[in-house]
Amino acid sequence: MRNVEIVKNKQRLDDLFSRITFFADNFELRAQWARYLCILVAGFVETSIRAIYIQYSSERAEPRVANYVSSRLKRFTNPNMEDILSLAANFDPTWRERIDNSVDSELKDAVDSIMALRNPIAHGVNTGISYIRVKEYYTRIIRLIELVENVCT
Repeated sequence: MRNVEIVKNKQRLDDLFSRITFFADNFELRAQWARYLCILVAGFVETSIRAIYIQYSSERAEPRVANYVSSRLKRFTNPNMEDILSLAANFDPTWRERIDNSVDSELKDAVDSIMALRNPIAHGVNTGISYIRVKEYYTRIIRLIELVENVCT
């Protein structure tokens, strides 16, 4: 990962994931921590994809165009995999193809599941998400962020 914002957010998440050992014997706290991490990972997807395209446009486009892209991407919220692919296609249809061809069903499921869980968790719904599952999703999502970043460069 080359984007400073993404690296910083990933390091923060990695640190938070490592703290689960503090709750090894407390299943309720582990469950609460898993929900918290799920919301943070969903935000990580959103901010990382946005940061990649903003960086791309600011490095390659005229400042007014880059400002426009940046303002439009502020509305890029709660993206599922189809939203991410559509955004790639808006920049370059071959990017969508390259990303889509590199994404397996497990990675797609990770993105779609994390994003689908975000709002119910934020509204207090007990979703039954486990720490192990959130960690699996996060690992797959890291691959997606790296893929999108590589496609754009």
